[in-house]
Amino acid sequence: MEVTEIYKERVQSFAEALAGLKKKRRMLGWLRLAVIAITFAVAMYAFGSSTLAGWLVIAAGIALFLLAVAIDAKNNEKIAHNERMLTINEEELKILEHNFDHRDDGKQYEPHDHAYAADIDLFGAFSLYQFTDRCTSEQGKALLANRLLAPLDKEMILYVQQAVKELAPQVQWRQEFQAAGIANPLSLHAEGSIHNWLQSKMPYSKPIWKFIVWIYAFITLATVAAYSFEFINSSLFTLLVFVYFFTGLSISKNINETYSKLSKIVDEVVTLNQQLRHFENLQVQSPLLVRFQQQLSATGKASASIHQLRNILNRFDYRLNILVFFLLNTFLLWDLKQLLALRKWRKQHKQDVAHWFETVAQLEVVSTLATLHFNYPQWVFPEVVDQHFTLHATDVGHPLIKEKVRVNNSFSTTGTGRVAIITGSNMAGKSTFLRSIGVNIVLAQMGAPVCATSFTLSPVNLYTSMRIADNLAENTSTFYAELKKLKRIIEQVNTQEKMFILLDEILRGTNSLDRHTGSKALIKQLLNKRAVAVIATHDVELAALERSYITSIKNYHFDVQVEGEELYFDYKLKTGICQSLNASILMKKIGIQMEP
Repeated sequence: MEVTEIYKERVQSFAEALAGLKKKRRMLGWLRLAVIAITFAVAMYAFGSSTLAGWLVIAAGIALFLLAVAIDAKNNEKIAHNERMLTINEEELKILEHNFDHRDDGKQYEPHDHAYAADIDLFGAFSLYQFTDRCTSEQGKALLANRLLAPLDKEMILYVQQAVKELAPQVQWRQEFQAAGIANPLSLHAEGSIHNWLQSKMPYSKPIWKFIVWIYAFITLATVAAYSFEFINSSLFTLLVFVYFFTGLSISKNINETYSKLSKIVDEVVTLNQQLRHFENLQVQSPLLVRFQQQLSATGKASASIHQLRNILNRFDYRLNILVFFLLNTFLLWDLKQLLALRKWRKQHKQDVAHWFETVAQLEVVSTLATLHFNYPQWVFPEVVDQHFTLHATDVGHPLIKEKVRVNNSFSTTGTGRVAIITGSNMAGKSTFLRSIGVNIVLAQMGAPVCATSFTLSPVNLYTSMRIADNLAENTSTFYAELKKLKRIIEQVNTQEKMFILLDEILRGTNSLDRHTGSKALIKQLLNKRAVAVIATHDVELAALERSYITSIKNYHFDVQVEGEELYFDYKLKTGICQSLNASILMKKIGIQMEP
């Protein structure tokens, strides 16, 4: 079945289930109303014959009403979950049609100065991040951004590839995992709140307080028993209750700070619990996912431990009900009891919390890449080799261009001290080709499939100089901005770093003579330092360098066919030097009168 059809089928399934659940919700609403009306009517009749019968009817009515409320609450949870699942599948259909500009673009993760991020559209509108991201937590989104910005080593690339392959067919699992995250997304603030609490000093930390809680409860409950059996009068009982109340209140005041740190993150603790439990129940075989599960179970099931924390925080929230707070805290020192439970939990799991959040982030990134693999099964996983430098790409295309209009090209280069010079007409496809190579190298080195029919790559650091902009705030011209980029590249070349360089129209900000002279000198320097680069240029004369460096420089080009005043592009990479130029025709089209 086609991927699109799978998502359409799931949309229909969740829409139908949602309609049924909403119908059930309406019926439950009427049922609750009927229970109230019937209980009232029957109770009035029953009270006429027996007070006991009347109260029994009321009790039964309350029980039925609470049962209906509980069933309705469960039904509402199912409605919310199905709505999230429906949204996820509708969103996948939009993305398959390349309608993704409404999604988070990750611009906040783009560094001010990076080796390649801005040049190949990793972040921002219609970016690779916006296209691929399926993470819901801030931790997952940040990790995905980091994977785009920094390549993995060969071993980790292969581990991620295996995990992605295993999760790709698990559509239901992945979407359930994503839906759990959407409900209450994990945030860095929540993780920070827990971290601060883990490092903070807690009141009542001496062991003796464990015994005080039990002794105190024995005394207060004994007082209640004594009053019930009339061993003490009401005046003394009232006085003692006031003493107990203010004792509990004074203790609770010292606990408020701890409560305030944790009370606002209960929903996110639930999310963490659900996502990790969902993963713990998954049968896995790939080494990376197996390792994640083993780490989560190293000190007992992570989800069970988080569930314990959730229960403690829920019990802490009883204090929000004034009556319950009065009774529990006055007679049982309820807040102190929960604080002691928190302290015990913290002692057991202090070292685990950061790892739990990290695991969710790792799983979200793997799931994101698995979705990419599922959506585009025709893409391939790269073969990663050790020999530097190796790049063999067959039918490689830009993943952000729709398949029906995308033109793929093949390109290979092996060894060091290699420069490919690409000449060509304006708008013929040079820049898009460079970005296609760059984006797919980024995907390859994060363990993702790439938009190609075959792709072999040796691990490498990517450097680019393609999109140059001036900076008024820094008083930087376009030319100087480019020089800064080239300076960084040259510095890295001089260190003999394993790198692959993509350059588009270098030194464009100066006159043609200086541009040619500088470009020629740069190419020679790259060859002398055994660097590997692909350079796109309009300067056809640079292609003449191939005659002097037969084994090191290879010429390619994109050309254009001209029929009358019309231009036709095929966007296909060809060997050799470009012989066709189109600038004069384009200038004529906008009204510039060209001399014959």
